[in-house]
Amino acid sequence: MSKLKKLRPGWGIVPIAIFLTIWETVARLNLIPGHFFFPPFSTVVGEFYYLTANGVLGHNFLSSLVRVLIGFSAGSLAGLLVGTIMGWKDVVNKSLSPIISLIYPIPALGWLPLLMLWLGIGETLPIAIIFICSFFPIVYNTATGIRTVDKNYIQVARTLGASDMKILTTVVMPLALPNIFTGLRLESGMAWRVIIAAEMVAIPTGIGALMMKAESLMRIDIIIVCLIVLAVMCFSFEKFFTFLEAKLTGQWS
Repeated sequence: MSKLKKLRPGWGIVPIAIFLTIWETVARLNLIPGHFFFPPFSTVVGEFYYLTANGVLGHNFLSSLVRVLIGFSAGSLAGLLVGTIMGWKDVVNKSLSPIISLIYPIPALGWLPLLMLWLGIGETLPIAIIFICSFFPIVYNTATGIRTVDKNYIQVARTLGASDMKILTTVVMPLALPNIFTGLRLESGMAWRVIIAAEMVAIPTGIGALMMKAESLMRIDIIIVCLIVLAVMCFSFEKFFTFLEAKLTGQWS
């Protein structure tokens, strides 16, 4: 049983290896009509190496990464601040909750035409889209997490003489962290999905723009390379916040 537990972390590689083997075999044997539109995995790997070696992939990836980091960081910090105030102060929650509830369901990309008119086509546009994508869900999760903290803990802290700020920082926020990290984890991956879509529509550089150029040239291998990069980054960002949450809250479980 202990040997199985030791092997278990590596088991996730097995289905991936099987999938890639099937992909390569199907493409090589021309089992799918239109071989040109379904390149083998080895061809995709070769194109990945070529795009990396000549700097095309690195340049476009760096453009997307910087936009995601700036937009997501700004949206997350603003969302945490507003969400904390909403969760802690009833009057603020009653004032802002109707507005947040009205705007939150609008998809981030739904703002794209309006932002293109307001901001023009430039570096500010994708960052603004990611800001919106990150801000509203994190506001909602943070406020919900704070407001669902057991009031008995707050009452006990007040009875012991703790100030409101002390209660918020040492009692309420730690208990709200699981909700907060849920928002951060989900939106960190969503930020990459949004930036790709924004770059495909309006931005000349980035992974999304590279995909659109590849589509115009009918380069399926380059499109798949971009999709793999997108999948890896979504997975990595979400796993980072999962790791961070486990580090911060694992000691309480």
